[in-house]
Amino acid sequence: MAEDQARRVRIWDPALRAFHWLLAVLVIANWLLGQFGPNIMTLHFWLGYTIVALLVFRLIWGFVGPESARFSSLFHGPRAVTSYLRDMGKRQPSHWPGHNPLGALAVIAMLLTLFWQVGTGLIADPEDFVNVGPLASKVGSDVATKADAWHALGANIILVLVLLHIVAILFYRIWKNEDLIRPMLTGWKWVRRR
Repeated sequence: MAEDQARRVRIWDPALRAFHWLLAVLVIANWLLGQFGPNIMTLHFWLGYTIVALLVFRLIWGFVGPESARFSSLFHGPRAVTSYLRDMGKRQPSHWPGHNPLGALAVIAMLLTLFWQVGTGLIADPEDFVNVGPLASKVGSDVATKADAWHALGANIILVLVLLHIVAILFYRIWKNEDLIRPMLTGWKWVRRR
């Protein structure tokens, strides 16, 4: 699509952009701490609590924030997804307003996985008597022990989703000549004219 068929608009609000970059830094840091961190995971816990706060903000912002931040903008339906997939290989920017149908599915997957991750982290008991989630005593010991394994599985799923996110950004930049990073920094994005 030629730029004369697109217009530059403010799509991502400052709160959503701050959420995105803070979440990215905290998730990467917490994943690294979980894999290579010290035996006592106090910092991992505090970063996890901050992620919980960010997710609560995103949950609220998904209902009261600007249109591009609302959850309703993430649901496009199967027809829109298949139509977008059919044209995705074209070597031209999509200029989709907000998240395209495939990107929207990725956002939903990431948010659900992060809610899973913080939930399992809060109730996990690795039976080391040190790194016990603050709500582990509220569930049975067998559930708390299983939650530790579920938390590890969630970390692997997050790693895959983050890597797919990076691959998608590179694909759009290299193949489709569409910069997805600058709009998440500035808020401004080229979108197709209606």
